[in-house]
Amino acid sequence: MRWALGVDLGGTAVKLAVIEEGGGLVLHERHATVLDKGPEGIVSQIAKLSYGLYRKYTTSSNDSGFCGIGVGVPGAVDKEREVLSYPPNLPGWTRFPLRSALDSELSKLLGRDAVTVIDNDANAAALGEAFFGAGKECNDFMLVTLGTGVGGGIVLDRSLYRGSHGSAGEIGYMTIDYRGSSHHAGITGTVESLIGKQHIASLGRARYREHARELWNESVHGPELSRLSPRTLEKAARAGDTVAESVWDEVGTVLGVALASVTALVDIRTFLIGGGISAAGDLIVRPAYRQLLRSTLPSMHDDLRIIPASLGNQAGVYGAAALCFDAC
Repeated sequence: MRWALGVDLGGTAVKLAVIEEGGGLVLHERHATVLDKGPEGIVSQIAKLSYGLYRKYTTSSNDSGFCGIGVGVPGAVDKEREVLSYPPNLPGWTRFPLRSALDSELSKLLGRDAVTVIDNDANAAALGEAFFGAGKECNDFMLVTLGTGVGGGIVLDRSLYRGSHGSAGEIGYMTIDYRGSSHHAGITGTVESLIGKQHIASLGRARYREHARELWNESVHGPELSRLSPRTLEKAARAGDTVAESVWDEVGTVLGVALASVTALVDIRTFLIGGGISAAGDLIVRPAYRQLLRSTLPSMHDDLRIIPASLGNQAGVYGAAALCFDAC
């Protein structure tokens, strides 16, 4: 049976797993990211943790079928999948040759050449859903991840579509309100600037100020407006709070506009929604689907659907391993 190590690198944690192609997740670990050590320190950390997990798995079996180590990373990865550029939440990184650095460290530990594959974390998650999750039966789809930011990965004909320079799928940077006041990464009116985690909370606080504090549910949000979060907004909306409901309606509407642009441009009809914010479920999906229909031609409506991604917080490690299966 083919198997691989999947690594999901984030600004808070490094998550690792042994994934069997036919059996899914076998072993899993989570460790705090050593941010203060810079790129070289994180490379060393990934290599040592990966080797440790490799040894754990191979004590009960040999490494027959081993396809390598895949790493999903935040930030842009070049088309050769060698260099990681300006990853958010990783201080001190600019452009760094991550793949060659990992190959070197892992080869020393393994005592032979290492096989490593790197890609953007949203791309990896999309491939994970294609191999193991809600995209298993889909030929073409887009995964949209809603969390601190908004990311995306495109699968066409069962293969990742990366574009000519490796940056396809970055739906969070799509501009849909170029005259607006919201900004992200120096760009006005992007999807991420409108429905990223912090903006959802800011929108909620503004709506409560506008509609008076008598609608404020202290048992849900706490006593201070500053404590409001997407999670408390979800609870309030499900309890019938009309202000919270209006926030989620706005979030879903923005998402629907963005998805409609993808449908018009690439003719994708299936969208998977994942990430922490997606826990709001139908509060986002209903208005998103309604707007998706409004913003596309009737001839584009056949087979349009928005469905939840199924791998949850493990999508990153599944996807990173799937990068290896895709290349093995």
